[in-house]
Amino acid sequence: MKKFDVLIIGSGMGGLVCANILSREGYRVCMVEKNKQLGGCLQIFVRNKVIFDSGVHYLGGLDKGQNLYQIFKWLGLMDKLELERMDVGFDRVLLEGDDKIYEISQGYESFIKNLTRDFPEEGNAIRKYCNTIREICDYFPMYRLQTETGGKEKLEAMGISARIFIDQLTQNKKLRAVLAGNNMLYAGAGEQTPLYVHALIVNSYMESAWRCVNGGSGITNCLAANIRANGSLILRKREASQLIVEDGLVNHAILKDGTRITAKYFVSNTNPVKTFRMTETSLIRPVTRKRLENMRNTVSSFIINIVFKPGCFPYVKHNYYWLRPGSEWNMEAYDQEEWPLGYAIYMAPPARSSEYADGMTIFAYMRYEEVLPWASSFNTVAYQHHRGPEYDEFKRMKAEKLLGKVQEKFPGIRNCIKTYYTSTPLSYRDYIGNDDGNLYGTIKDYRDPLAALLAPKTKVPNLFLTGQSLNLHGILGTAISGLITAAALMGRNDFIEKIRNA
Repeated sequence: MKKFDVLIIGSGMGGLVCANILSREGYRVCMVEKNKQLGGCLQIFVRNKVIFDSGVHYLGGLDKGQNLYQIFKWLGLMDKLELERMDVGFDRVLLEGDDKIYEISQGYESFIKNLTRDFPEEGNAIRKYCNTIREICDYFPMYRLQTETGGKEKLEAMGISARIFIDQLTQNKKLRAVLAGNNMLYAGAGEQTPLYVHALIVNSYMESAWRCVNGGSGITNCLAANIRANGSLILRKREASQLIVEDGLVNHAILKDGTRITAKYFVSNTNPVKTFRMTETSLIRPVTRKRLENMRNTVSSFIINIVFKPGCFPYVKHNYYWLRPGSEWNMEAYDQEEWPLGYAIYMAPPARSSEYADGMTIFAYMRYEEVLPWASSFNTVAYQHHRGPEYDEFKRMKAEKLLGKVQEKFPGIRNCIKTYYTSTPLSYRDYIGNDDGNLYGTIKDYRDPLAALLAPKTKVPNLFLTGQSLNLHGILGTAISGLITAAALMGRNDFIEKIRNA
């Protein structure tokens, strides 16, 4: 039986950051990952020599002194990543029935200037929107890399609806749609989404927006190299199946291959529901287990990854978000006839020329219920299994319908396609490890803002959680969760000041 100071289950961003901190502080860490590739949503794949990101298509907050920059700098990443700064108008919002392209810009003054150009009567509303976004961010100390605990203002901010805030800001329906236009970044839902989720996500990109030239796996590779250099161990294609509790503490983990690993502390970077399912103990009360099992998750996605013919489709340093006005807060409530109500387009940075694109990702919502006929199947690179011809035909029909909608705004796109590949909620489920392929974990609801938040400490004293279920999803959100979990495990957070001053 192998023994370590800390066993970390799952190698998503939260686990990688946590392992970096703990191994740097002298803990002997073992990380186990069920997939062949590390990184969770940072995983990449290559098709026809084109690199595609599985989940992280652009990053925010990477200008010197900004929050993600400081974290990456302290972790030794900034000198090792090849980054491409996106256009000032990094996100372009397209509305059905409107030929105008609306820019969401990096830099708050640029944001105000460019949006006021399109909505000249709405200057005050646009400036108030920006001021509120920055004010909300200030209520979340860890977002600003401060160690103080957020107080009354933070709790009040968590109880504000994003949709109601924007609707009260302006009566202009197009401006409302534009301000919520990239809410596929957090699966915005009008009945639930708190303003703070919107604010923390969009502020990061509005401060600065970047692409990883060779995909997000560069982040993973650097963090994994740090862990190994600090004398710790990473095991791939090794899945944890049980956490054995003895005398009130987790004593060891049992992997699916029968290996047992003991440790003083255990950190789970997997879904909390799955974590508790493999932990048999009365310390985790039935009411807690039931509450987690009954939490509603965010929607999943259907994705087309396109390989273009060389020198055919122009490369741009921005993303596109298309939506039907009025549907921006309920895009997952589609029926089959009107699907999709919105889509996003992300370009893959080209390897040969900055003028033409090598590849593109098209992303639309898909509910898990659509793939239930194939739910019993499982397919990854490590465990390949063909889901059958009916599944292939289902994906083909969906892809053609989505491409038909994209063709309306980008008329020449079909002629430029060399080939394309698709994925569904089953792909995300199998690689990431949640039950339904959800994009961003549990739905956060402004009407009950604390219900979906989990502390890093569990009722089992040496079992901790990290990842998107703690506070916020995305690279920044999960990186911060890694900081929070490491601080909880060590009982100190002095390293956060070092990060802020890196």
